[in-house]
Amino acid sequence: MQTSNKLYKFKEELPLTSGQTLDGFELMVECYGNLNQEKNNAILLNHAFSGSHHAAGKHNGTLGWWDDFVGPNKILDTNKFFIVSANNIGSCFGSSGPISLDKNGKRYNADFPEISVKDWVQAQKLLADKLKIQTWKLVVGGSLGGMQSLQWAIDFPDMVEKVAIIAAAATVDSQNIALNEVEREVIRKDSYFYNGNYYEHGKVPTKGLKAARMLGHITYLSAQNMEQRFGRKLQDQQTKLDDTINFEVENYLQYQGGKFADVFDANSYILLTKVMDGFDPSAEYDNNLVKTFKNISAEMLIISFASDWMFPPARGKEMLKAAIKANKKCSFVEFEGAYGHDSFLYAEDNYPDTISTFLEGKL
Repeated sequence: MQTSNKLYKFKEELPLTSGQTLDGFELMVECYGNLNQEKNNAILLNHAFSGSHHAAGKHNGTLGWWDDFVGPNKILDTNKFFIVSANNIGSCFGSSGPISLDKNGKRYNADFPEISVKDWVQAQKLLADKLKIQTWKLVVGGSLGGMQSLQWAIDFPDMVEKVAIIAAAATVDSQNIALNEVEREVIRKDSYFYNGNYYEHGKVPTKGLKAARMLGHITYLSAQNMEQRFGRKLQDQQTKLDDTINFEVENYLQYQGGKFADVFDANSYILLTKVMDGFDPSAEYDNNLVKTFKNISAEMLIISFASDWMFPPARGKEMLKAAIKANKKCSFVEFEGAYGHDSFLYAEDNYPDTISTFLEGKL
């Protein structure tokens, strides 16, 4: 599989929806396959809030988050398509974010500007211009990446032929906002947080970030999957991460939280959860989702999972109804999903075939 990993630097200012401006920015981008001569085989792949540009193949021993779907003869076939996966602004995997330096050479930390999904789309539009891509054959993503894909279809209708919105919603409900705020508060209460300036103190709020991720991880899984996988099984004494642990599920959460805290940035976590909370494309269209969808030209596919606590099928159906009322071509497919919200990451059941059929224009 032809793969390239490159940091793209943009000198132009990026006006943000918050009213602030980024004086230039950087995007870490991973591409798969080759752009054809006509430049009409490009697919844009958007990651979830804590994801990265690394979507497929192995990099530093880590398998890409959508490796089941991206590659030769896979759903997003790199023999046919040129797939672009960019790490979003505000993240901590190479693109401009809180750990980056500002124009004065100082780390942004908690002072990194407030950003939105719309800002991400504007940044990606500049990336598309640099890659000389005028049309995306497909824009696709799961969770916050699904929201980003929807925003693309709204903001640049002439550039998007098809859009797949997976395990997502048109807005985040108050319960998710509340959970995100608890996660943010857990990070802020870490004694090493120092109002977001922890690097200047030579510290990292690992405990707070770990606990926040543990809480978030619970919402990503399904109750059925957790019960089948763990039940009330006791953790083996030899593999306990901590003497206070009794159950396997405790050990699992401790491990996942710790692993995440070792690679992610606390300020990015706070910033990106706020991006998710603030997503509401209809705010520009009199808070009317039907009017919002009137602007879309792309054929739409909405996929939801019955086991998804964060964005259950009812949220997908809200988008479907708005699309129908807006007289748009839209398909909605619901799968059970063995992994709750995280089901969008796994090639289970007929889920991959549905995306393939949609891409081929046969859905």
